[in-house]
Amino acid sequence: MARDMNRGFSLVELSIVLVILGLLTGGILAGQSLIRAAELRAAGTEYSRWATAMQTFRDKYFAIPGDFNKATDFWGAADTTPTTCLTTAGTGSQTCNGDGDGILDFPAAGGNQRTEHFMYWQHLANAGLIEGSYTGMAGAVYEQDCRDTNSPRSKVSSGQWFISNDSTSGGAFFPAAVARHNYRLGGGNPGSWPALRLLAPEELWNIDTKIDDGKPALGKVTAPHNGFASLPDCATAATSTAEYELTISGKECIAIIDAGF
Repeated sequence: MARDMNRGFSLVELSIVLVILGLLTGGILAGQSLIRAAELRAAGTEYSRWATAMQTFRDKYFAIPGDFNKATDFWGAADTTPTTCLTTAGTGSQTCNGDGDGILDFPAAGGNQRTEHFMYWQHLANAGLIEGSYTGMAGAVYEQDCRDTNSPRSKVSSGQWFISNDSTSGGAFFPAAVARHNYRLGGGNPGSWPALRLLAPEELWNIDTKIDDGKPALGKVTAPHNGFASLPDCATAATSTAEYELTISGKECIAIIDAGF
């Protein structure tokens, strides 16, 4: 008997299709959730890798990477004149010396030069303590990080790492104006350090809880508070009693993690 071409799907057939679509959608969402969870775990692992590499470097060379004032004795100089070296792109592992004062110095305005907080990653890589090859120089813009060029990317999607001296950061960060170095994990920013929103408050709370105390204003893992205009909804207040804005699902945070030196 010929099939009736005008006959539609039965309710049973439609139900089966809907169930299959539901299972596929649920599987995709579950897969995305698992991938994101793996990324967040990787962030903690990456931080541990940087901290271990820095301590190993200091034990071996008696200096902080980037600030190391004998770096060119080990890896060659981009230029033999110290001031010219800072604006000269080297080849391979060629680098410049830091000033040995124990502080990673920020670049002067103008960019496109070698500075200690970019040489930090270069010296670690030259010493074979982290993967990658880094220029030690800013991008074309002041303080500009370029993933895989002068700073490492994170396994967190669109994430990038940065090392900073936080002594002049003021009240936008917790704790305010503390003279210490920290790692920052944020979204890559074409014009500056990686300050773009990368993590939902719950995600940063997750990282913070696993490696610290789960408080955005206390401990070694901290966050910009709501006085920092570009990241208004990560933490509830600019005080030590602040909490993460866990009811907000959007990406509102960068992570700031004490570097331990």
